[in-house]
Amino acid sequence: MYNGQWVVDGHADILYRMEGEGLGFYDPDSKLQQSFSHMAASGIDVQVFVTFVEPRLTPSEQLYKVLASLDRFYREVAKPGIIAPVFSAHDLQAVLQSGQRAALLSLEGADALNGQIGVLHALFRLGVRLIGLTWNGANSVADGVGEARGAGLSQFGRDVVRTMRSLGMVVDVSHLAERGVWDVLDIYGGPVVASHSNAAAIHAHRRNLSDDQVRGIAATGGIVGATFVPGFIGDKNVLASEDLLRHIDHLLTVAGPDGVALGSDFDGIDTTLADLRNGSDYPLLLEKLERRYGSEVLTKVAGGNWLRVFSQILPAK
Repeated sequence: MYNGQWVVDGHADILYRMEGEGLGFYDPDSKLQQSFSHMAASGIDVQVFVTFVEPRLTPSEQLYKVLASLDRFYREVAKPGIIAPVFSAHDLQAVLQSGQRAALLSLEGADALNGQIGVLHALFRLGVRLIGLTWNGANSVADGVGEARGAGLSQFGRDVVRTMRSLGMVVDVSHLAERGVWDVLDIYGGPVVASHSNAAAIHAHRRNLSDDQVRGIAATGGIVGATFVPGFIGDKNVLASEDLLRHIDHLLTVAGPDGVALGSDFDGIDTTLADLRNGSDYPLLLEKLERRYGSEVLTKVAGGNWLRVFSQILPAK
């Protein structure tokens, strides 16, 4: 917690770097940007652990990698009394009240589904509770922001989104082409999130969201997770938290305090903001948020908005 406020990070690629570089989550000397020691210093109560697989692999190969990543989480990260996996709204409340840290599992890019709705059901049973429908390219669900044709959801993609809503899974539209974002907002029927995206009005990067998209997400009761990725924040050689705050300023103006949250993308980035190098630097940002916006807005942006969405979407028990 930070000054009595719950803190949630909606996106970090910890599992990806653990596999790719053989890094240990609990190693006190780990090079992870969000190792356990950094997480403890950050004040984060709920961390979304993302499974990301290189899109150059075939869908079947990606599925094997996803399964290995989920297994790594349960073997090397989840630990009784320290970090507990969350599968339901009831779990979330129980874990927070127990003083443990909560972990939710997310899939970044639905390539591994390979047109099979049964794979979605299986991943749900294995604990996945959020899915980013694409990375930057196209898959059987939709086109990402890097696909030139910019198509929306496929028919299979529409089935995926509806099934996710019925199961109690959060739909993440970060990386999704604009037409796909509007398709999701039209058919999901609940709060939609962009777990790690910033404001295109502040920096015109393809991964950032237009004001119309931000308003559309907020209108569902959803949230935009302001992200720490320097390339999404600005063009200067050295960027810092003050540059990120310009995006948060704008997102709050467009979406209101109920529509903004945080999604660091730690361990998914090679370079960091000068003063947000890893999870240990999180309190600096939270302190700036409190000074800039006050404690009521901090409560929502730091974690309250994520907790509200999880409570609305996840299965009750």
